[in-house]
Amino acid sequence: MGEEHMKVTDRNKAILFLVFAAILWSAGGLLIKSIASWSPLAIAGARSGIAALVIFFYLCARDRRLPRLRWSALQIGTALCYAGVVILFTIANKMTTAANAILLQYTAPVYVALFSYWVLRERITVADWVTVGVVLGGMLLFFLDDLAPGNLAGNIFSVLSGVFFAFFTLLLRKQKDGSPAEAVMLGNIITALVGLPFYFQAFPTAFEWGALVFLGLFQLGLSYIFYTIAIKNVTALEAILIPVIEPILNPVWVFLLLGEAPGPWALVGGVLVLGAVTALSIYKARTATPIR
Repeated sequence: MGEEHMKVTDRNKAILFLVFAAILWSAGGLLIKSIASWSPLAIAGARSGIAALVIFFYLCARDRRLPRLRWSALQIGTALCYAGVVILFTIANKMTTAANAILLQYTAPVYVALFSYWVLRERITVADWVTVGVVLGGMLLFFLDDLAPGNLAGNIFSVLSGVFFAFFTLLLRKQKDGSPAEAVMLGNIITALVGLPFYFQAFPTAFEWGALVFLGLFQLGLSYIFYTIAIKNVTALEAILIPVIEPILNPVWVFLLLGEAPGPWALVGGVLVLGAVTALSIYKARTATPIR
């Protein structure tokens, strides 16, 4: 009974960490658009370079030794998917509207639901599929007023970012018995190297440097520490469904900082998304066996 209680406690903590990660991620769109001096690849590389250092020092403190990369196919594949997520999303944010970028990226739960059993042998229930449908519908309502044709290439990059996000989550969950944080650190190193040729094309302002530091320290570094801890005690689908509060929070920051209030459809969509995710979490807590 004590072991089962501990697993339930770990699961509850994991859900809380996913919420923390989503809150930190939600600052990304606004801050990326505020850095006008640099190209998307320079922004992606710089914030990932900072994030790699954050995760490096976290792993040193956690394990009391230098991180050891295994260079396994699984770890490299996870790192490449991570690099795909952060690079493509940064490019998309510069090429299409913020609403399009985040909405199209969060088609990721569909891909996770389709491939969870094939990759992880994690079964997707009817309740899971209903939640995915309600969440996607709620997000569409939420961004109804802000959706625009946008730049076709930017929209395509957003969709591809969602595909990479889905497979990154699946592969990260596959390392639940290991140390998935090393794969994320490697992904940040790869992204920083990709951005290297673009760092010297311009020089950011003091404000833009502050935004880059925040993006690296908190929006990527700390958030993915939370995410890699949480992934051990939730399913892959939960790991990508619970953070859908990220796009809901984006307009909240815009409202608080710029005074732009969301419309009535946004409120309805937000309630649907939050309600669906909360209901699924409560249902799984009451009916499911502890995650392994």
